[in-house]
Amino acid sequence: MQTLTGLAWLLLCQSAGEAVVRLLHWRLPGPVIGMVLLLVLLRWPVVRTAVAACADALLAHLSLLFVPVGVGVMTHLGVLSEYGVRLLLALVLSTWIGLAVTAWVLRALLRPPATPARGPESENP
Repeated sequence: MQTLTGLAWLLLCQSAGEAVVRLLHWRLPGPVIGMVLLLVLLRWPVVRTAVAACADALLAHLSLLFVPVGVGVMTHLGVLSEYGVRLLLALVLSTWIGLAVTAWVLRALLRPPATPARGPESENP
């Protein structure tokens, strides 16, 4: 029963997030708002216990979530064999570009602020 209650909490938070996004016309995904709401609700032991039971049940069957991906790969094996090298190249390049941009942004954000240049008016003779 705890598992179903936890699943109800998860679905309720996701639905509430979707409702908030649609009502307020935000450009955020509804599940993100739902996760923030869930984070607030997890302070209550009743919610935390139920969600923990649901999470344990979902994690026990996590491998079933990969079955559709495997079936999709097997279904489109001809496409994968025809464009596999190009897909691999695109994946590797996009990953490297994403890492490089992330490193560049992080370096720019962590750089200490530049000290203002002193002009001749601030110097004392």
